[in-house]
Amino acid sequence: MPPVEDHPLRYALANELHARPFPSLTAPCHAAFLAIKQEVDASARDRDLDRAHLLTLLDRYGAPHPQPGATHWFGQLGRYELKWESHTEFVTYTLFGDGVADRPFDGTTFAAFPEDWLDDAPGVRMTSALVRVEKHPGDDKVFDTLGDWFVPESLACSRVLDDSVVIAGDFRIDASGHMRFAVFVGDECGPRRLGRVVQRLCEIETYKSMSMLGLSRVRSMGGSLTGIDETLTHIMGQMTGQMAGGTAPADNTLDSLLQVSSELEALSAKAAYRFAATGAYETLVNQRIEILREERFRGLQTFAEFMMRRFDPAMRTVKATERRIASMSSRASRASDLLRTRVDVERSAQNQSLLESMDKRADLQLRLQKTVEGLSVVAISYYAVNLALYMAQPVGDAAGLSKLVLAALLTPVVILGVWWMVRRIRDKME
Repeated sequence: MPPVEDHPLRYALANELHARPFPSLTAPCHAAFLAIKQEVDASARDRDLDRAHLLTLLDRYGAPHPQPGATHWFGQLGRYELKWESHTEFVTYTLFGDGVADRPFDGTTFAAFPEDWLDDAPGVRMTSALVRVEKHPGDDKVFDTLGDWFVPESLACSRVLDDSVVIAGDFRIDASGHMRFAVFVGDECGPRRLGRVVQRLCEIETYKSMSMLGLSRVRSMGGSLTGIDETLTHIMGQMTGQMAGGTAPADNTLDSLLQVSSELEALSAKAAYRFAATGAYETLVNQRIEILREERFRGLQTFAEFMMRRFDPAMRTVKATERRIASMSSRASRASDLLRTRVDVERSAQNQSLLESMDKRADLQLRLQKTVEGLSVVAISYYAVNLALYMAQPVGDAAGLSKLVLAALLTPVVILGVWWMVRRIRDKME
């Protein structure tokens, strides 16, 4: 029996699940993370430019190239390991190196990314971060160290993965332009688990930054939405006046309402993708934090609490604006339906008046026609009597009848004949 034929994408789809392995790290070590995004239409960007930019970096270090069309790559880059990933709206570069510098969060790690190469990036920096990984020196030492490295009011810190790791960060951009995260590793944490923790921190920062684009979009739309809302309220006020017997033409109001509706639809269409992406990124942020299984460290706020206080309000603002646009669109649609109904009723009344006017005109035309018919009978009878006299004159002379008597005899007969003929013709036409 021949084997069952495989779907052409079977192996590719199965391998996709294992294509982006987590790094394997051993403390002490450090990581430098960079996310690059095209400023506009990032989801529709030319991804070949991203791969070409990666190849330029790999060629500088003599590193092997990824497969054509690849969306991820992991390999040696000089004395570092590089992980490159292409996402829907951005690409990420993560450098992993052994050991840590004496100075905490030394930005010189980013020197592995040549300055001219960064200048030629097909996009702008969305975020970048430095991650410092050390052996856990004890809770007291960690607590004192965090106070020196981070801003206390913004500091988020927690024990994760069954108290095998302590993570910390303040989500502030330092003087060198990077976010900073610290990871303190216990002896029970293995290399792969540590790699997952570092990867999760980079993902939390990236997805958090991408989510905040939704808030920026909402703020830029605020003035337009307020103006449209005021216009819509004014139009609905006009409609109320018209319903109460106002004289403003409904057609003009309908045109204004349709204009507002079109502006709302255009605004909604422009923001729809960003709102959807913001919701997706927000979900990823919360999922990544939940996976870490946080526990409180020395009374400090956890990453989840930081997000609840600083991040969630921004996301609620985005959702509220999305609901506001939907509500305004619904109001405009309902108002358009009501006003369109009123316009239809007014036009029906106008049509009724026009039909009545046409009936009156038809009645007048009928009367005029009857008048003309009467006049035509007289005119035709006049000429018919003359013709009859010419024809009957010989008979009248033989009978001794004068012309006057003969005319008196013929006139009633001719008139009746003409009237009967005209009436017959009109009956046939009807």
